[in-house]
Amino acid sequence: MHNKSDSLPLLQALLTRQRWAALATLDRHGLPEGAMVAFVMDTDLRQGYLHLSELAGHTRNLLQRPPASLVISELDTRTGDPQQLARVALQIEVRKLDNTDTVYAGARSRYLAALPDAAMRFEFADFHLFAFEWHLARMVGGFAQAFSFQPQDLD
Repeated sequence: MHNKSDSLPLLQALLTRQRWAALATLDRHGLPEGAMVAFVMDTDLRQGYLHLSELAGHTRNLLQRPPASLVISELDTRTGDPQQLARVALQIEVRKLDNTDTVYAGARSRYLAALPDAAMRFEFADFHLFAFEWHLARMVGGFAQAFSFQPQDLD
């Protein structure tokens, strides 16, 4: 992979094969806060979903400041150089979905298809489904293989 177009399948693989990512938000003082979260991408890979508890600091941060970053990495098998692991940092904008939102049922269905053990959390009042769209993806496919993508690059 030495050019951006060759790296596109790797970006798509990171977005579709992983379910666990680091979410970075800003707290009320403008200080960074990181958390590990489950995520699911929609079929177009431009939008994804998070199911988060409002009791968590990162969720409260998102409700006040919807821009965030979601960092997704290849799994570390503890062999080789971890700097060679493929990873992507998405700049995202998050919005809470109300259960009357037209996309809610489809988003919930998609989320539970990928993470069926999360079903019980949909019964808890403090958990909410969030949609996110990414505006920029900064992907590193290995040494000297870093590229920026925008959603239209998926076309």
